[in-house]
Amino acid sequence: MSTNDLSFVRTAIAEPSPPPKRMTGIGAWMRTNLFSSPGNSILTIVGLAVIIWAIIPIWNFLVADAVFTDPEGLRGEACRFEGVGACWIFIRARFNFFIYGFYPSDEIWRINLMFVIGIILLIPLLAPRVPFVRTAAILFFGVYPFVAYFLMYGGIFGLDVVATRQWGGLTLTLIISLIGIILSMPIGILLALGRQSKLPIIKAFCIAFIELWRAVPLISVLFMASVMFPLFMPQGTNPDVLLRAIIGIVLFESAYMAEVVRGGLQAIPGGQREAAYALGLNKIKTTALIILPQALKHVIPGIVNTFIALFKDTTLVSIIGIFELLNTVRAAGSDIAWQFPSDAVTGYVFAGFVFWIFCFGMSRYSIYMEGRLHTGHRR
Repeated sequence: MSTNDLSFVRTAIAEPSPPPKRMTGIGAWMRTNLFSSPGNSILTIVGLAVIIWAIIPIWNFLVADAVFTDPEGLRGEACRFEGVGACWIFIRARFNFFIYGFYPSDEIWRINLMFVIGIILLIPLLAPRVPFVRTAAILFFGVYPFVAYFLMYGGIFGLDVVATRQWGGLTLTLIISLIGIILSMPIGILLALGRQSKLPIIKAFCIAFIELWRAVPLISVLFMASVMFPLFMPQGTNPDVLLRAIIGIVLFESAYMAEVVRGGLQAIPGGQREAAYALGLNKIKTTALIILPQALKHVIPGIVNTFIALFKDTTLVSIIGIFELLNTVRAAGSDIAWQFPSDAVTGYVFAGFVFWIFCFGMSRYSIYMEGRLHTGHRR
């Protein structure tokens, strides 16, 4: 063999070469997604300009020009100067009112205890593969509502009675939302199943119920529950206004929930029911064990969307004098000590941020459940 022969046999697999720098990193991502064509480049530049144009004044109002402290004890006067942005000392001064409403300050521990118990019981229901889920569900849906009510209202174990007219703020918003979600879901499922029933009376009743409640604005429902409903009650009977509002919201939202669930039921092929019958399952077991679980899985986005709409609709109870979160913000803004323009705007920004947190949380949990249950049938 010639001494100049440089050929050899490789005994190990060569390491893969790194991709070209033009194909990796933030620059490659921007070229692919933002500047892939002249049209996309123009849209990207215009979009960035609009974002910067909008963010700068928002930043100035919320942070740069905002009032965070009041070292001289001026209260509302600290926010009256020209060019002042958000008045965050207003939020700090009225924070307890926004959260607890008119609830007595020395009894607020009862609300905090109620929240702690609810969170402890709710975590196993939301987290996957947590032991004692069934026990937590029984306690949360069967026992916790009574514990929460007696903690809030009192009257037992030496607790002072706190009338519902003193409930308010974010606490009341969460109470109305949670009760509405828990009760409207099963009622909506029963209405959806009843609308598909072969019994004419049941089907006609469910159709009439759904169409009636969907045709009436929620404001009208609340007004009827607050003003007109007591006129049809026996003399001397006056149900609590909060109870009437909750019943109206539950019935209203259950009609929309029924249509969401009905869409899921109609998406299930008829072969599913026929296969269940072939296995010896009766109609009730087929619906409860085969059809309904699949239908609910398909309509998770619609169900959560209804929950989010219900959570935001709680602001409408203010028209009947109930001080939920938004109404407490409005009432605090009318305080003579905080009657500067930035005070009210800051309060509404705070309320909007709170609503966004809860709505965004429900939305993200919906996406998580869709992925976990493979609602898109991904492999």
